[in-house]
Amino acid sequence: MKLSTRELAILAVFGALWGLVEISLGSVLKTLNIPMSGAVLAAIGLAVALIGRAFVPQRGSTLFIGAIAMLLKLFSLGGAVLGPMVGILTEALVAEIVLSMGGQPRRMSFILAGAFGVAWVLLQPFVTGPLLFGRTVLVVWLDLLDRGGRLLGLQPTAAIWIVLALLVIHLAVGGLAGWMGWDIAKMLQSRLGRMTTDVIQ
Repeated sequence: MKLSTRELAILAVFGALWGLVEISLGSVLKTLNIPMSGAVLAAIGLAVALIGRAFVPQRGSTLFIGAIAMLLKLFSLGGAVLGPMVGILTEALVAEIVLSMGGQPRRMSFILAGAFGVAWVLLQPFVTGPLLFGRTVLVVWLDLLDRGGRLLGLQPTAAIWIVLALLVIHLAVGGLAGWMGWDIAKMLQSRLGRMTTDVIQ
């Protein structure tokens, strides 16, 4: 990935925006104990990253944005940040893989990138739990069923329905973030284009 100074600056701005969302809104959601706060943060962060990808449509740019946001997460106050940092970078990596497979930026690739990026929030505890926090896969699984059951009003014994419902919700939230990211990017590009034209005239 070869980027100009201007492109690097653009990516840095969007990376900083994602990082600020994680630092500010993340702390608020954690304090209020809002359900599915991880999915909400991932959706907003990925929407920001996807807008940045529209402005710098080169492979690696989404991951670059995620890396900057991950580093800024170090400045979060209170609590462990290692898990969220891994999450930010992995969400960006998943989105990057999807976008790179899709070629030039398109609405559908943005939707899929957002959907799969947010869906990773469900899978991450099964990776980071055992590797970083000493939790067994069984404990992570039972915790998922307990939280999902309380959120959906289902008994933990309805494991398949809980997991399927959570997966659909995460995919839908992420897909919506990708859709909105595409529309916002196009709107911003149109307005900036008009402003540039007005200045030249």
